[in-house]
Amino acid sequence: MNTESLAGKHAVVTGAGRGIGAATAAALAQAGARLTLMGRNRAQLEAQAGKLEAQVHVEVCDVSDPAQVQRAFAGARAALGEVAILVNNAGQAESQPFARTDLGLWERMLAVNLTGTFLCTQAALPGMLGAGWGRIVNIASTAGLKGYPYVSAYCAAKHGVIGLTRSLALELARKNITVNAVCPGYTQTDLLEASLAQIAQKTRKSAAQARAELARANPQGRLVEPQEVAQAVLWLCLPESAAINGQAIAVAGGEV
Repeated sequence: MNTESLAGKHAVVTGAGRGIGAATAAALAQAGARLTLMGRNRAQLEAQAGKLEAQVHVEVCDVSDPAQVQRAFAGARAALGEVAILVNNAGQAESQPFARTDLGLWERMLAVNLTGTFLCTQAALPGMLGAGWGRIVNIASTAGLKGYPYVSAYCAAKHGVIGLTRSLALELARKNITVNAVCPGYTQTDLLEASLAQIAQKTRKSAAQARAELARANPQGRLVEPQEVAQAVLWLCLPESAAINGQAIAVAGGEV
């Protein structure tokens, strides 16, 4: 791949301070993009920015808050120009049996995973339409392609992300803007570590036993690495990927 294939493109990555978001930001920077890193933790964002050999801007933002999203995207445009690439990566997962899934948990899962994707896309899209070019990649999950027990609210939100992806892709198909979803399986991130702690606490299994159980869900018998997800995102952002639109691509070793 041409290491400057995205030169001059302004890419926004949400949830960029760690995990898949940080790996994606690094991959886009290596391809020549200018980056705005968004997330809730300024220290994490600035630490990640310091690792990138690219022009980088940082915006602290809770993607579920409309006012914060508008402010953050205004700051991003002022710093680096209109957004050409948007990676909606910010997300959160919580588990409970359905009978104990209260309205607060349900609304948190929808707010961060689905409404956040909606708000950020609405903020970035006018600039893409004006430029006549854009790439939107939504980080969904295999939980958007199938069901898992004890995470009904999370699964519902991620299914919603994929529905949004497919609908918007058709709406923009003649605008030279593509919209796709990447659906990781269990991936080695801080979010997974928190899930492992929850599983261990609720099932009395050790963290190692819980990790092995999740790895078995992948036919390759392992956890996915953030860099593997980032490479799928990068591919979808390339100019040469213009025919890939409305897809939900699993990065899960064959699980789905």
